[in-house]
Amino acid sequence: MKDRKLYLTQLIHYKDKPLIKVITGIRRCGKSTLLSLFENYLFENGILKDHIIRMNFESFDFDEISDYKELHAYIQKRLKNNTEKHYILLDEVQQVSSWEKAINALLVDANVDLYITGSNAYLLSSELSTLLSGRYVEIKMQPLSFKEYLDFIEADQKDNLQESFDQYLKFGGLPTVVTLMDYPDTIGPFLEGIYNTVLMKDVIERNGVRDAALLESILKFIASNVGSIVSTKKISDYLTSSGRKTTSDTIDNYLKMLESAFIIYKANRYDLKGKLFLKTLEKYYIVDMGIRNQLTGLRNTDFGHILENLVFLELKRRGYEVSIGKIGSLEVDFVATKVDEKIYYQVSASILDEKTRARELRPLESIPDNYPKYILTMDQSVFNDFSGIKVKNIMDFLLE
Repeated sequence: MKDRKLYLTQLIHYKDKPLIKVITGIRRCGKSTLLSLFENYLFENGILKDHIIRMNFESFDFDEISDYKELHAYIQKRLKNNTEKHYILLDEVQQVSSWEKAINALLVDANVDLYITGSNAYLLSSELSTLLSGRYVEIKMQPLSFKEYLDFIEADQKDNLQESFDQYLKFGGLPTVVTLMDYPDTIGPFLEGIYNTVLMKDVIERNGVRDAALLESILKFIASNVGSIVSTKKISDYLTSSGRKTTSDTIDNYLKMLESAFIIYKANRYDLKGKLFLKTLEKYYIVDMGIRNQLTGLRNTDFGHILENLVFLELKRRGYEVSIGKIGSLEVDFVATKVDEKIYYQVSASILDEKTRARELRPLESIPDNYPKYILTMDQSVFNDFSGIKVKNIMDFLLE
């Protein structure tokens, strides 16, 4: 079982805090494995086996537990006493009807530390605060980062880094993909299955979508246009030209559903002069390159936009809020902010050409503050500083 240090560390930091730890993320990104890693961590740090209650509701072992009363009774019976802390790890908890009633009661009445995962269809971020009375923290999991991917395939970073990067761009970072690498022909059908399940179960069934074909068309449009300015009008015009009539409201609703299921991510535009978010012309990025390529059939897409998608996901992974910067008529690819931190990024496949370099530098040079500014590129460049704007290779950035 390979480590997922980034997420395991978060769980460890929240251990014994009076909050329900909720692990969310797209299907097959490794949520159950993370619970197993945490369970091992508890064993290794002296927690007795009978003080850990691990339940996976997709297992036949717990088939008889179907509602919150049965769940509550089962856990109560397993608690040895109320003076010593017990750790409760529940996988695919949505299988139990009204599960949140049992969870909320245990948090109030018992000496327990609670960890849950579940299908995105039932653990939507927008609904968690209602279900769990605000007493939770969400650990948002993504497929493997490039750094994790290299660890999973046990690649020698010096010898075949570019080859591994090309593979990662093509097949994406869902952990199961790594196990299928010896038989590349099996990866496509696997990704197709994940995509269909997420679309069917987490979006169409959950939201009672009437027009599944329209939803799929919208998702394919987003996949083909990652990193491009998108508006509901642009999508509507595209659909109309291919013979599909729809409304802006419908498109807007479908985009929100896809976001809730963690298939796509939205980056809003931020006016750096007016210091306010703009309500239109967002950009969208897709959760995994393998799924994106499956959707688009590996058609030629701007390579710079593909790299932009990777950088966006990496910044989210590192805990930044990410927006698109607008300064006058110019645009900064990413403004990455945390509580006490702000960094500006431009992403470009190459800046060896003088015109391209000038174009990429201009927005960053226009920003009047002194926060760090970077251009991320695939160049192995000897120049790494243009009047305070640093240039960094994208693979080096991903491996930091």
